[in-house]
Amino acid sequence: MGSLADASTLPYWQVNVPPEEREEECPPFLLSAKGKDVEILGTPDSEYKRMTWPELQGHISRNRLDIFQRTPIELRRYFAFNYEIKKKYGSIMNFVLGEKLHWEHPIVADGEPFEKDSDLSIKRNDWPYGIDERISHLVVWTKFPLEEDPTTGGDLSDRQRKQIDDYVEKTFRVQCGSDNVIWFRNWAALKSVHSVEHFHVMLFNADQKFLDSITGGDVPISETV
Repeated sequence: MGSLADASTLPYWQVNVPPEEREEECPPFLLSAKGKDVEILGTPDSEYKRMTWPELQGHISRNRLDIFQRTPIELRRYFAFNYEIKKKYGSIMNFVLGEKLHWEHPIVADGEPFEKDSDLSIKRNDWPYGIDERISHLVVWTKFPLEEDPTTGGDLSDRQRKQIDDYVEKTFRVQCGSDNVIWFRNWAALKSVHSVEHFHVMLFNADQKFLDSITGGDVPISETV
C-alpha cells in the first residue's frame, strides 16, 4: 500500500488504497473526517503500532480515552460503513436499536439500573480500536441512563461508577480474572453513538466459549463486511 515516504505525498484519502483504486477527489464518506482522524487516515497501516494491554490499562486508569483510535484501514472502513448506514437507516441509533439490539424506541427500562437482565445487552464492538488482537472489546448497552457528575462535564458519578464496577465484577472478573478485565465509559464528546447508553469492557485473552455465551454469539460487523 506504500511506504511512509510515499504516503507523505498523497492526500489522506488515497493512503492505504491501491494505486488503481485511488480517487482524485475525497470520497463522500470521508468528507466529515477532521483532526486526529485525518492524521490517522493519512498514516500507512504498516506503520501503525497496536496498543498493548498494559498501555490500554494505563490510558483508562488516567481517563485518557481520547488516545484510543482505530487502525488506518479500519478507520477508513468505519467511515464508509457509517456513511452507508446513515443513508439506509437515517441514523446510527436507528441501526443499533433495530438491527443490533432489537429494542424499541423510545427506550423504556423494565427496572432500576442493573436490576433486570432485560435492560442490558452485551455485544462485541463492531469496530474495535487498534489494540492487541488478544484483547476482546465488548459493549454493554443499557436501557437506563448512566448518572453523570454535573461538576465534571460528562464523567460518571461515584455512585454510578460503583454500580457499573459491581456489575463488571460479577459478570466478567469472576470468569476472566481481575487482571484481565477493565472497563470505561466514553465522555459525551467521544461517543460514536449518543442516543443509546452504553459502556465498554475490555477482556485480555478471554475464552471464546465465554465470549460466545456472554454475547449470544455476536460477531463484530467489521469481520463480516
